[in-house]
Amino acid sequence: MEGLPTTTKTERRSRSKNLHTSKPSLVMAFFSCVAWLYVAGRLWQDAENRKLLANLLKRNIEKKPKVLTIEDKLMVLGCKDLERRIAEVEMDLTLAKSQGYLKHQLPQSESSSQRKLLAVIGVYTGFGSYLKRNTFRGSWMPRGDALKKLEERGVVIRFVIGRSANRGDSLDRHIDEENSKMKDFFILEGHEEAQEELPKKIKFFFSAAVQNWDAEFYIKVDDNIDVDLEGLIGLLEHRRRQDTAYIGCMKSGEVVSEEGKLWYEPEWWKFGDEKSYFRHASGSLLILSKNLAHYINTNRLMLMMIYLWDLG
Repeated sequence: MEGLPTTTKTERRSRSKNLHTSKPSLVMAFFSCVAWLYVAGRLWQDAENRKLLANLLKRNIEKKPKVLTIEDKLMVLGCKDLERRIAEVEMDLTLAKSQGYLKHQLPQSESSSQRKLLAVIGVYTGFGSYLKRNTFRGSWMPRGDALKKLEERGVVIRFVIGRSANRGDSLDRHIDEENSKMKDFFILEGHEEAQEELPKKIKFFFSAAVQNWDAEFYIKVDDNIDVDLEGLIGLLEHRRRQDTAYIGCMKSGEVVSEEGKLWYEPEWWKFGDEKSYFRHASGSLLILSKNLAHYINTNRLMLMMIYLWDLG
C-alpha cells in the first residue's frame, strides 16, 4: 500500500524562501522598465529639441548679413569705380552732343533760321499781361518791320507763353489771334501756363529755342523790366566766343519780411534769423551760351525742373 506523499520540514523551508526572494526581483524589474522608458523618452525629447534648435539656428544664420570677404569688397569697389567711369563718359558724351559732335544731326525745323544768330530773347508773359506786352512793344522791343530788321542783324525776340490747362479755350484763342496779328509769340505747346509750373517753363523754353533757332546765346527776360537792347547786343558780341557762358543778375542783401513793402519776400523765413540773401542769380534776366542751352535740351527728359538759382 502506497503511502501519501509527505514533505519534510527542510523542503517546506526552502520553498517559502524562494517565494520571498522572487518578489523583490519582480519589483526591481518593474522599476528598471519604468526607468528605461523614462530615459528613452527624455532622450527622444532631447533629440527633437536639438533638431528644432538646429533649424532655428539655420534660419538665423540665413537671415544674418553676409560677412564680406576681401574679394567681395574688391568687387564692390570695382563696381563703384565702374559706375563713376560710366558717369564721366555720359558727361563727356553730353558735352560732345552740346558742341555738335554728332554723327547724325537732326535737321533744323523749317521755322529755324538758315544762318547763325547772335541771340534768341524770350520775354516771359502770361494770359493776363496784354497791357504789359503793348508797353514792351512801345519801348525797347521793336514791332513789325523793325522786328524783322532786328532779326536780320541776328537777334530774335519773342514773347514766350504756354498753353491753357483747358486747351483751345478763350485764353488760347486770344493768344493765337494776337500772334496772328503781331507775329511776335513763341508758344510752348508742351507747357501748361500756370503759376505753379513756372520752374518748368524755363526748361521748355531753352529746349524749344535750341530746336528752332541756331544762336550763340539764349536769353530769358521777365516782362517787368526794361532792357538796353543795343547795350545787350554789344555785350553779347564781346562774349561771342565764350562757349559755356552764364550771365545773370546777381542778388544779395537784406530780405524784406514785411508784407506790402517793395521787394517783399514771401518765403523770408527760409533765410534764418539774419534775414539776408546769399549771393545768387536772380530770374529777371538770364543768358545762357549755346552749349549750356544745348545741355538742357539734351537732358530735358532727365531734368524734372530747373530753378534759376540752380543755373548759377
